[in-house]
Amino acid sequence: MSGTRRREDRVRQMLEGPHPRVPADLAARAAERGGRLVRRRRRLRRLGTLLLVAAVAAFTVWALLVRPWEAPPATTPSLDGW
Repeated sequence: MSGTRRREDRVRQMLEGPHPRVPADLAARAAERGGRLVRRRRRLRRLGTLLLVAAVAAFTVWALLVRPWEAPPATTPSLDGW
């Protein structure tokens, strides 16, 4: 008997055997846990969006104050009078 055949037989025995009892409130507990997961993901998504908006606003304010696209002022002295 091959290994695959033995595994198939073992699975058949498990499926044909007595099934475990399911708790009566299993569906209610699963729905409650699912609701908590959905609320947690929604909160994390909102927090991430808020952080992204804050970062974009901070970058915009910094860019408007510093103006990194402009050339820096010349720091060498002029050559007038030589």
